[in-house]
Amino acid sequence: MFLTGFADEAGADLDTQIRATLELGWRSIEARTVGDANIHDLSDAAFDRAAGRLKDAGITVAGFGSCIANWGKDIADPAEGSMAEARRAIPRMRSLGTKIIRVMSYREIKGRGIEDQMQRERFARLRELNRMFAEEGMQMAHENCATWGGMGWTFTLRLLDAVPGLKLIFDTGNPLETEDFSKPEPRPRQSAWEFYEHVRDQVVHVHIKDGVWDAAASKPVWGWPGEGQGDVRRIVADLAARGYAGGLSIEPHMAVVYHDPKAQAAAEERYANYVEYGRRTERIARELGVKL
Repeated sequence: MFLTGFADEAGADLDTQIRATLELGWRSIEARTVGDANIHDLSDAAFDRAAGRLKDAGITVAGFGSCIANWGKDIADPAEGSMAEARRAIPRMRSLGTKIIRVMSYREIKGRGIEDQMQRERFARLRELNRMFAEEGMQMAHENCATWGGMGWTFTLRLLDAVPGLKLIFDTGNPLETEDFSKPEPRPRQSAWEFYEHVRDQVVHVHIKDGVWDAAASKPVWGWPGEGQGDVRRIVADLAARGYAGGLSIEPHMAVVYHDPKAQAAAEERYANYVEYGRRTERIARELGVKL
């Protein structure tokens, strides 16, 4: 295994992301945003500058944390938006030597039943997107976030059946903030271990996030890895036992949250939090006998 992370949680600017990565002694990041733009939405000039800075620092990009079909995207919108994002991502991944790109499966349509979510259209779009990346020798991987495929492990398995060649990114923290739509109402929160156990054979990349569900406030409280309901230690131990050789990518969410503008912190705090989170994750991995 190797350690990497969403370094934009250390700082919005790339220099800070590089500095945090090097302080941890790591050699890669999971690219998501530089400034306020996703890696596939930067101007060509801005991307070229970023790629040059990463090369000069000796840092590779373990994966593209794209916005394709994510929780902000509506399946009722034209497909072209997602296809355009993919077309912009492909040459940039090729330039950086990046093989994995994170996608999702469009947000839930509120007010519709579970089996009335335009599944055929979701599957068709993801098949086309997967074809585009596969033709370039790249692996498209679906994350279990708050979109159709993340509504429960049964939904992820249906997605895999419908999109041959698709693989998975498993996020240890996402289940605790998502209802398990495979169970009858009142639906419980998902179990990270139960979800992982059913999909682990198709996992090619892992996000490390942990916390507890605050039922009174109806929101997650994010915390240090291994101290919450994300079953981080159990999952990492199982990955090691199964010979997993992919990345463990930290996404703390403690000082800042990518999709929540209210969750902000001073620059020094977010940087220190990211570095400490990385150190704790590395400590857990080594305690479990993981070879890094």
